Amino acid sequence: MASDPKLMGMNVQDVLKDAETKMTKALESLSREFASIRTGRASPALVDGIRADYFGTPTPLKQLANITASDPKMLLIQPWDVNAIQEIEKALLKSELGLQPLVDGKVIRIPIPPLSTERRQELTKLAHKVSEEGRVSVRNIRHGAKESIEKLFKDKSITEDDKFKNLDQLQKLTDRYDAKISETLTAKEADLKTV
Repeated sequence: MASDPKLMGMNVQDVLKDAETKMTKALESLSREFASIRTGRASPALVDGIRADYFGTPTPLKQLANITASDPKMLLIQPWDVNAIQEIEKALLKSELGLQPLVDGKVIRIPIPPLSTERRQELTKLAHKVSEEGRVSVRNIRHGAKESIEKLFKDKSITEDDKFKNLDQLQKLTDRYDAKISETLTAKEADLKTV
């Protein structure tokens, strides 16, 4: 009976460790997505996904400038190369964030307007969609790990008791990450409701 080359040299603890590592990455990805969903407060993470054309190359803003929140209602972008100001401004205007950058000499100021009730509802729906994508990702990781554990049992690398014990551990791990996703969503919703 040929063993799965992917599982060669792996034991069940490796499978569980690998699943946890992947679930952690999925949660980190979710947190980054949430950071880019605008609230009524200034946050440098708000512009993380924006890229400006810099000498013909789409470059993330954080590589072109120092980005700070000078106060809860103002984002300040200080480009390291003043020649990039126009391209950064264009990128900000093209983004779907609905922000109005103000060029002030060698800096760009971005006032963060308060969110309307409708916009808060749209962003809350978006947050739910993003969190569901995170849950799907965690479930897919669980599914892959479950198949690996089943394969280890089929290859007689583990006993039936080990299989059930580790499948139970895998489910507890999945439940823990699902709860973390729920906590992250609840915090984002509270953030979006704050005026």
